[in-house]
Amino acid sequence: MNQPLKRRTFLQAGALAGCGLTLADHIFRSEYARAAGGSSAADTNCIMLYMTGGPAQQETFDMKPEADEPFRGEFYPISTNVPGIQVCEHLPMMARVADKYAVIRSTWHESNTHGVGVVYNLTGQKHAPRQRGEPQVSREDPPSVGSAVRKLRGDRNGLPGAVHLPVRIGDQNNFRWGGQHAGFLGQQYDPLTLIEESWTPGTLPSSFLPPEGVGLNRLRDRAELLQQVEEGQVAGSRADTPELYERARQRALSILQSDSIWKAFLLEEEKPATLERYGDNKFGRSCLVARRLVERGVSFVTVPWMYLHSTKNFDTHAKHFQVMKDLLLPPMDRAFSALLEDLDDRGLMSNTLVCWTGEFGRTPKINKGAGRDHWGKVYSTVLAGAGIRGGHVYGATDKVGGEPTDNPVYVSDFIATVYKALGYDNSTLIHDRFGRPHPLVKGRPVRALFG
Repeated sequence: MNQPLKRRTFLQAGALAGCGLTLADHIFRSEYARAAGGSSAADTNCIMLYMTGGPAQQETFDMKPEADEPFRGEFYPISTNVPGIQVCEHLPMMARVADKYAVIRSTWHESNTHGVGVVYNLTGQKHAPRQRGEPQVSREDPPSVGSAVRKLRGDRNGLPGAVHLPVRIGDQNNFRWGGQHAGFLGQQYDPLTLIEESWTPGTLPSSFLPPEGVGLNRLRDRAELLQQVEEGQVAGSRADTPELYERARQRALSILQSDSIWKAFLLEEEKPATLERYGDNKFGRSCLVARRLVERGVSFVTVPWMYLHSTKNFDTHAKHFQVMKDLLLPPMDRAFSALLEDLDDRGLMSNTLVCWTGEFGRTPKINKGAGRDHWGKVYSTVLAGAGIRGGHVYGATDKVGGEPTDNPVYVSDFIATVYKALGYDNSTLIHDRFGRPHPLVKGRPVRALFG
């Protein structure tokens, strides 16, 4: 790719947000958030791998080979590089890096509903009241961890404090369940969301590109480039915040000429062996982009598992074992392990937290369709880096993986543990768009995981 083409990247960065926003929108929101008091006090960043659908604990990190026939799965456990810890046979790469992560086998909450589970696992709190159906996006909801961190720290190095890619978390990517945005903090703290169905992560989304044949110099001279800023089509009012608009103008022009900012989203600098290591698929590429983003100062990156026509998510009500073996576990195993090894090789594990979770777990009993159904009573989560003790298992479940029997970890405690790793404790407050204070989360961190 030649240099002029490369510089097309951020010209229409708003479409990255998946809601028609332009570069001007993003820049103004960044300035607005900064003026509202965001700071960069904490240096630890986070990559959250979200396994949409709810992965089965029994076929990942809490194997039950001795369970009776109605409960026992088809897969077998294998040893890891940590004596006494076993994982599923279809996670051989994760088995080789077990010393780098901790497994919580006793995470739980009280819901078997996808949308509720999403809000729980992205915020640590319950969603705002709904009349019926899956909880959709609402400005009354608590903020996602990424959005809360974006408010607390602001944006850094010209990049947003929180990024979400490559798909929304939802049913076949057709709608948005709650918990994925800033909720009551206001839209200026929403993650920058990179969503295009046909987009290959690590390349430029089509919405980044200017009109065909229009180069950088010509675009810089077009008055309409910053017209949205000047006409006040972003959050706030130009008359009320003229200094923010002027800063936004200057930052927009700077970004148009900056290689270092938008290169974080590209993989052309990466070696082919690195891409192969992660897996040349949407999830693997997204994990690699996530590493590049936190490396350049993005505080929080969420990478959901995607639902595509050629793939499935972890909502395996039918043909569970076939789908897990053929479509889900191998690419997840490759990308997750590669991310941990890559961060470690680059000396980034100490200041990067990696989380692995989903809505809930799966039922102990296998159904008539050879699947497992929704199960919030217990599920496995994984944490690595940022002071987390690697090679450690916390909590335990009964003989069928149906309920916690030791050290249960409520979902709010799990998220409190995430916040602790990022440098925030229970005394930290965030203020909503009306100035009212709220605790980040009401749970207590699992302190035994640190040290």
